[in-house]
Amino acid sequence: MASSKVYLFDEIAKHNKTKDCWLIISGKVYDVTSFMDDHPGGDEVLLSSTGKDATNDFEDVGHSDDAREMMEKYVIGEVDATTVPTKRLYVGRGLGGANPKDDKQGALIKILQLLVPLLILGLALVVRTYTKKE
Repeated sequence: MASSKVYLFDEIAKHNKTKDCWLIISGKVYDVTSFMDDHPGGDEVLLSSTGKDATNDFEDVGHSDDAREMMEKYVIGEVDATTVPTKRLYVGRGLGGANPKDDKQGALIKILQLLVPLLILGLALVVRTYTKKE
């Protein structure tokens, strides 16, 4: 590791631009600014992982061993784990986080998804009945 400096989360989170980009992965802090143009997924992928612990983002992609080795040259220190915010839990629809108006719209869409095909089928049967030659 290039340095054993310990950074606070708030300090790391400020580095969230193309010309100044730091990431937290597995407790280590990486300055990936010079890698932004070379990243195969583009700089947007790296920027979307700033301001949080990007470990899951990194692991979900399934990086190669070569990519993991390459990372070592970007390490600038470690994050003080006590300063990293706890993960926010997802609050799904109907669990207190959803707008009741959204639930009504969702029900309307489900009804329309059922009725529209039935109306088309009914119209096709009516047309067939009246155009059928005997």
